[in-house]
Amino acid sequence: MLIGLFGKTNVGKSTFFAAATQALVKIGNFPFTTIAPNTGIAYVNASCPCGYFKIKHENPFCINGTRLIPIKIVDVAGLVPGASSGKGLGNKFLDDASKAKILIHVVDISGSTDPNGIPKTIGSYNPIDDIKFIENELEAWFKQILIREWKNLINLKNYKTDLVESIYNRFSGLSISKSEILFVLNKLKLLSKNPLNWNDDEIEQFLSELRKKTKPILIAANKADLCADLKIVDKITHADAMLCSAATELILRKAKLKGFVNYEPWDHKFAIIDNKMSNQQMEALQNVKVILDKINSTGIQNILNKAVFDILSWIVVYPVENENSLSNKSNVVLPDAKLLPPNSTVKDLAYEIHADLGREFLYAIDVKTKKRISDDYKLQNNDVIKIVSSSSRK
Repeated sequence: MLIGLFGKTNVGKSTFFAAATQALVKIGNFPFTTIAPNTGIAYVNASCPCGYFKIKHENPFCINGTRLIPIKIVDVAGLVPGASSGKGLGNKFLDDASKAKILIHVVDISGSTDPNGIPKTIGSYNPIDDIKFIENELEAWFKQILIREWKNLINLKNYKTDLVESIYNRFSGLSISKSEILFVLNKLKLLSKNPLNWNDDEIEQFLSELRKKTKPILIAANKADLCADLKIVDKITHADAMLCSAATELILRKAKLKGFVNYEPWDHKFAIIDNKMSNQQMEALQNVKVILDKINSTGIQNILNKAVFDILSWIVVYPVENENSLSNKSNVVLPDAKLLPPNSTVKDLAYEIHADLGREFLYAIDVKTKKRISDDYKLQNNDVIKIVSSSSRK
């Protein structure tokens, strides 16, 4: 699972990245602070099956019944208008973002950054304008890929059988599947239409729908703590958007590391446990309380969860080797949590764990029901599964 973090320069992308991953990155109040992509590990969270089975277990990724599941985030170079034509670091951005399953677009919702990433007075710029220019750049990027070899596409000998394969070959570098291309062609009723006869509107619509299907965007309305009117987020009607304050989350994460507060990223509040702070540190935490009262939470964890579970609809599955003790060979209870795309089968899970396990698959056991299940069983969120292979039977 790879999430791309992007947006124009100087809107808090690197702060979001640092808050989500606790990685040390260069954060600066000037354009193109991020040049080489920063990659780190963050976590989405879900209910651990330990609650279902009413057990307690020692696992650093289970915190009071909340399970942490790792994801990878790449904070790519800043984007400016004209990126699809190579302006700024446009080409590098597009290359860095090409493997992402979903894109989180960080927007300065306070309106304090102009189109080129230059800091301005709060409220002096309309942040809604940023959202459309980003979408336009991404779809222009898709169009360049398609049009580059359009002549080959319209000269297919049998477009009814070769169209999907041909388009797939052009977009192979963007982690786009044949099934996704087929879905969009069917949706727009273009599968049986010769590309030679596609009009400009159909081409634009195909590219737009393909981008939405394969690179969905979630808006992170950042700097909400500075925003004079939070209702501005309601004006974002054509995309999912969530308020956040990456700087506030980063303060809380640092305070926790220093042992000053009790706090988890999914919490809506924190508790001070060590008052041995400087006046400046105490004042910062008092400001955090005011911000949380204003926006309810920092929003960072909510955004990650929404991206993975709500927009992509991925599920969490827990493989075990012993269905009775819920453990692996080392007696670690509920040792692993696997993120899988929707409609994944139990055999997909086997291959995800290890290629040999997939090749030698015999059957699996639904640990909750104790029923034997076949390789085509579609996994459900929070399933606990034991896989039996030919090597494990020896």
